[in-house]
Amino acid sequence: MLVAASFVSAAACSILDEKVESFITPDNFYLNVNQARAGLDGCYIPLRYIYTSTFELATEGVTDLCFSTSGAQDAKLDISPANPRFGKTMWTQCYKGVRYCNDAVYRLGLSPMDSVKTAPFIAEAKVLRGLYYYLLTSFFGDVPFYEEAVIDLDVLDRIQHLPRMSADDTRDFIVDDIASCIGALPRGRSCDVADERAGSAMGYMVMAKAAMWNRRWEDASVALDSLESFYGALSAYPLSDIPFRNKNTPESIFEIQHTYTRGGLSVVSNLAPMCMPQNHKSGTSIYSNVEIEELGEEATVWEPIRPNRYFYEGLMPDSAGDLRKGMTCVLGWNGEPFINSSGSKVSRPYLGPKFWCPGMVSTYDSNNYKVFRYADALLMQAECLCMLDDRDGSLARLNQVKARAGIKQLTSVSSTSRLMEEIQKERGRELFGEFQRKFDLVRWGIWYQVVNDFSDYLSALRPYLQPCKEYYPIPDSECGLSGRALDNNAYEAK
Repeated sequence: MLVAASFVSAAACSILDEKVESFITPDNFYLNVNQARAGLDGCYIPLRYIYTSTFELATEGVTDLCFSTSGAQDAKLDISPANPRFGKTMWTQCYKGVRYCNDAVYRLGLSPMDSVKTAPFIAEAKVLRGLYYYLLTSFFGDVPFYEEAVIDLDVLDRIQHLPRMSADDTRDFIVDDIASCIGALPRGRSCDVADERAGSAMGYMVMAKAAMWNRRWEDASVALDSLESFYGALSAYPLSDIPFRNKNTPESIFEIQHTYTRGGLSVVSNLAPMCMPQNHKSGTSIYSNVEIEELGEEATVWEPIRPNRYFYEGLMPDSAGDLRKGMTCVLGWNGEPFINSSGSKVSRPYLGPKFWCPGMVSTYDSNNYKVFRYADALLMQAECLCMLDDRDGSLARLNQVKARAGIKQLTSVSSTSRLMEEIQKERGRELFGEFQRKFDLVRWGIWYQVVNDFSDYLSALRPYLQPCKEYYPIPDSECGLSGRALDNNAYEAK
């Protein structure tokens, strides 16, 4: 996506340390459809700095499913208000996105264009703003909330001194705000929306995500009904489309767009280096003593993130015949076992080709990252219907996911709690590595317990694992800039 120069010049560190000279003052902007589209393109940019390998460590690496011996402090929860690690990036980029979206809504409201033309762009900005606030509340809990454009120093000063607002109130705003405008967005599957922009499918997904955190099961279910009407049966979407290398597939609801051209323009990230087999022999396509031609000779790989035993033996044992296992975790390739640096067979799987980047040069991962998929929506609907005591409807959605994966379906369950347990497990199987597991565990209220129960990395986590770390702390620098209107009381009370 192209970004208007006047929009890019508005970059700033956060809502709390913004410089007045960086205000967007495009008096001659948003005058026509092309300018509006270019302005909205800028609202997507912060997402590229959020969805990275470190975000994977923060959301998947410290859960019941994965671990990493990486030196990154996020991998072992070595975080604090003074050293928030990825929390600083998350705070800065999400609030940058919020500010971009707020400005777009404000400027479009002043545009001389007909409201029929501006309405879809305003709705798109509100959906993206909802996504940023969803990420903020999932990552930090209660956070400051504002929807005004920063147009003068008085507004800036007020925003700088905002305290935390209830995450529930923020999520209620997301649901109701998107509901008020979603009719203006292109209807149907995301793959049918031009230029991979956020359409109504994305809007319904963000609404449902926020509503489920607030236990607004009926509202979430209604939004997910709309997605089901667009996408139909999951069986229409092959498992082979799930790997991140397969871009903008029909099942996708939202992806982070990446490209790479040698010697040319590129937009890349760095997840694949942490997901590919170790011990790459320089100048060859040999990884952990196995030839993997598709990975090429020029890749740089890092200390890997790897599945926990609970995942590869408990949720996905070989005996289950799960068709997803070969995509998510592997002990070898093309019939050859991986060999570690000591000459022994690798006993703990590497992540599988779902995450590999074919032909990667250095660490330039040009795969798209799948943020939301239709299978996720079906499992969300299964959970909503379970909570609404519609077990048959819940099982029907759950079994669509199981059927596509080739595993045994459920014909009945003995209780709501048993059904919910199976939905939680299936989300682990289906959405493994897709930046969601910690959010799910925290939403269910079980994160701290399951990490204690299932992490294979508990000895390294022990000095840092505390219940308060279900959420990241707000960077202490931001608390200072707010005049201490912001706090980290949960960390102080640990």
